[in-house]
Amino acid sequence: MSDRADDGLEGPPTIKRRLAAVAFADVAGYSRLMASSDVETVRRWKALRSETIEPLMVRHGGRVAEIAGDAMLIEFSSVVDAVRWAAQTQRMLHARHDASDPFMMKLRIGINVDDVIDDDGILQGDGVNIAARIHQAAEPGQIVVTGFVRECVLNRLSLAFRDLGTPPMKNIVRPVRVFAVEWLSVGEVPLVPQPYLQWSSRPTLAVLPFRNVRGDAEDSYFGDGITDEIITGLSRSRSMYVIARNSTLRYSNRGGGEDLRQIAAELDVRYLLDGSVWRHGSELRIKVELLDMTDNRSVWAQHFDGGKDRLFEFQDRISASVVGSLEPRLRAVQAARVGERPTENLDAYDCVLKALSRLYRFSDDGYREAQELLERAVSLDPSYAQAHAYTAWLFTFQSNPAADRERAIAASQRALELDPDDPYVLSMAAHLLSFLTKELEQANDLFNRALALNESSAFAWGMSAPTCVYLGRPDEALERLQNVWRLNPYDPMNFYFWAVAGLAEFVAGRYGEAIAWTRKSSRVNPRLPPTLRILAASLALSGDEPGAHAVARDLLEIHPRFSVATFIRGYALRNPDDLARLAEGLRIAGLPD
Repeated sequence: MSDRADDGLEGPPTIKRRLAAVAFADVAGYSRLMASSDVETVRRWKALRSETIEPLMVRHGGRVAEIAGDAMLIEFSSVVDAVRWAAQTQRMLHARHDASDPFMMKLRIGINVDDVIDDDGILQGDGVNIAARIHQAAEPGQIVVTGFVRECVLNRLSLAFRDLGTPPMKNIVRPVRVFAVEWLSVGEVPLVPQPYLQWSSRPTLAVLPFRNVRGDAEDSYFGDGITDEIITGLSRSRSMYVIARNSTLRYSNRGGGEDLRQIAAELDVRYLLDGSVWRHGSELRIKVELLDMTDNRSVWAQHFDGGKDRLFEFQDRISASVVGSLEPRLRAVQAARVGERPTENLDAYDCVLKALSRLYRFSDDGYREAQELLERAVSLDPSYAQAHAYTAWLFTFQSNPAADRERAIAASQRALELDPDDPYVLSMAAHLLSFLTKELEQANDLFNRALALNESSAFAWGMSAPTCVYLGRPDEALERLQNVWRLNPYDPMNFYFWAVAGLAEFVAGRYGEAIAWTRKSSRVNPRLPPTLRILAASLALSGDEPGAHAVARDLLEIHPRFSVATFIRGYALRNPDDLARLAEGLRIAGLPD
C-alpha cells in the first residue's frame, strides 16, 4: 500500500476520461407544443430524430449519448464534424419551415469540446454541462458554440461567428465566451429535402429496361426509351424516389432468369417495375408488372395492345397505374405532369432515343451520330424542348467545347423558352449559365426550380453541385452529390461527379480527400481535364510535387496550350482566395503561366 498523498493526478481506475465534442440540442417551445397536442408533438419529435437528426449524425461519425424528453446529447470525435452536423441539420429544418404548421419544430443547438467522463457510455463532466447551458443563449433555429470550438473550426468550415459575450449560466462559475454560428444565408436554402437522408421514409422504385421480345439488338433502344419516359413520369410524383435511367440500363441485356431480389438489393429499392415490349410494324404489345421485393409478390400487372401511335398513351397509363398502386401506402401523392409528354411526333421521339443510346458511348463516332439524330429530331419537331436541351448537352462533350459555346447556350435557351417547367431543360440551362457565363445566382435559381419540380432528378442534383462549389459552398455540393449516388448509383457519368467531389474537397481545403476523389475519377476517364487540374493542384499543395508534375504532363498532352493565367481568368470560382490557391497549386505542378 502506497503512503504517497493523493496529488489529484490519478482518478479512480473505473473512471474513463477522453476529449470529445458534445452537442446538446432541444426543441424550442416544446412545452407549448405538448400542451396543444402531446401525441402529435411526440410523433413529430420522433420523426425529426429518425429522418433528419440521426441520419446526419451517423454520416458525420456521431453517436447519441442520451435522450431525455425533447433534448438530445450527441458525441462526436471531431469538433469539425459536430459543427458540420449542426449546420446541415439546421439547413434541413429551415428548408422545410412552414409558418402555417402549428407543430413545426425548431432546434436550439449548443456545441462544446472538452475532457469528459465516460460512465458506461453516459457522458458527464463540466464540458457536458457547458454544452447544455450555452444552448439556452441560442434563438430557435440557431447554433451556438464556445470560443474553443470557434477556434478549432474557424479556418476549416465556411462559416461566420457572431460574438455573444459571456452570458450567465446556471452552476457554471467560470466565464464562457459564446458565439452564434452564422451558418446560412437566405439564398442558400434548399427548396427540397435531401433524398439520401430520406431514402427510408418513402417508397423506392426502379424501372427495369423493358425487354425487346423480338430480340432485335437494333431495336433495343426502343424499350430503353419507353423505360426512360415512364421513369420521367414517375419521378414527378413527390411521393416516391425513383432510380435514374442510367443506373438501370446495366440490366438491359438480362434474359429472364435473373434474381430480381438481387437487382433490388443492388439498387437498394423496395419496388421493381418489370416489363417487355413487342413491336412489329405499326403494332405494339407492352406487358408490365409492379413487384414488391420485400415479400417477393406482384402488386399490379397489365398488358397494353394497340398501334404504335398509342405509345404515349400507354406510357401515361403505366405511370398513373404505378402511382395509383402505391398510393395506399402513402399519405399524399402529387403526380403532377404524369400525363404530359415532350413531343407528339413519334419519329422525332424515336430520333432522340437513338441519339441517347449513342451519346453515352463517349466516343467521337457516338457524338457524331448523336448530333445527326438530334438535328433530325429538331427538324421534325422544332418545338421539342428536350431535343434542344440534349443538343446543348452534346456540345459540352466535344473535344473543344469552347468552340461550340454559343451553339450550346443558344440550344439550351431555346429549350428553356419552349418548356420552362421541364427539370432536365432547367438543369441544362442552369449548368451552362454557371459553367460558361458565370451567372451563378441565376443558375442556382434554375437548379432549385428543377429540384422543386422533380426531387428524384439525379441529373439536377449532380449538375447543381459545381455551382454550389463555385459559390463557395463545398459541403452543400457534397450533400447534393450524395443524392446522385443514391438515385443513380451506376451512372456512366459518375466519373464526372467524382471530379466535382474532388473540386469541392479542394475548395474546402481537404487535399487528401480531393486526391482520393480525383484519382477515382481518373481511373475511369484518364483524359478528363477538370479531373487532372484538381488532382495536380491538390498533389502540389499537399507536398507531393513529383506526383503533381506527372499529372501536369498528362494534362498538357491533352491540352498542350493550357495556361494557368488564362484558365483562372475564365474559371467560375467566386472566392478570390479559392482561385489563388488553385492557381498556386497549378503553378507548383509545373503548368505554364
